[in-house]
Amino acid sequence: MTRIAIIGGHGKVALQLSTILSAQGQGVTSYIRNPDHLDDVAATGATPSILDVETSTTAELAVALQNHDAVVWSAGAGGGNPARTYAVDRDAAIRSMDAAAAADVRRYIMVSYLGAGPGHGVPEDNGFFPYADAKAAADEYLRGSGLQWTILGPGTLTNGPGNGLIDVNPADTSKGKATSRANVALVAAAVLGLPETAGRTIEFRDGSLPIAAALQTVY
Repeated sequence: MTRIAIIGGHGKVALQLSTILSAQGQGVTSYIRNPDHLDDVAATGATPSILDVETSTTAELAVALQNHDAVVWSAGAGGGNPARTYAVDRDAAIRSMDAAAAADVRRYIMVSYLGAGPGHGVPEDNGFFPYADAKAAADEYLRGSGLQWTILGPGTLTNGPGNGLIDVNPADTSKGKATSRANVALVAAAVLGLPETAGRTIEFRDGSLPIAAALQTVY
């Protein structure tokens, strides 16, 4: 049995991911900040654990991640407060990467977004800029971390059903970027079982190819 740590465990993607992984017989520790969410997380089959990544040190995070085989970062400040966005989506994410390395947890999955990176093109006076800037920095740090990383870049998130069909690395997004959170969870679960996807940035949206077949095109 693999032990997987999910950071940001009460998010809509994370709850679905922990349900999938638990059903597969994986051991899941789901880290959350709010004790009111313990029951929601436990209902997925995961083991909930209280951890405020915004205030936790690298050493504290390393202790939490010990004895796991992989980390999935699915946390986020949720926008609205630029300072907190940088504190969580950049600084805490980077500390978690250092912590994973310190705890000898080599596999790391980052949930990012389609179009993330230094060339995101979001103007500084746009309210989305702090998030885009923070994610660009975190993703770039992960690429140089020495971990066995995979960065997932889903398109615009929706609550639609996950049909397991995606388009990977779409060059033309003129037809939309809608991506169900359920499909994001399915992709995250799939790449955890595919060491071949380490060192890859995988952008995707809801599409036409079964996930397994779509992922084969990136390795």
